[in-house]
Amino acid sequence: MKARIPKHREFIIDFPKDVPQAKADEGWDKLMALMEDYKKSHNGQTVYSPTFIEDLEPSVKELQQTYGFTYTVETSK
Repeated sequence: MKARIPKHREFIIDFPKDVPQAKADEGWDKLMALMEDYKKSHNGQTVYSPTFIEDLEPSVKELQQTYGFTYTVETSK
C-alpha cells in the first residue's frame, strides 16, 4: 500500500502475510486518519512541509507496533 505525500514523497506500507486483512485495513485506516488529523491541525498547510513525515514518525511507529506493518519513505517519481 502506498500513501502519496505532497512534495514527491511516499509512505510504503507492507503488512506481513500472516496479518489478517481486516487488521491490515484497520491499520491503514488509522494511518490515513492520523495524516488527515495532522493536516487539519495545521490548517491544511503543513502537510506540504518537508518535515511532515518526520513530524508524524513517532505516531506511525506506535501504529506499527500495534498492526505489525513495516514502512519506508521514498521519493516518488
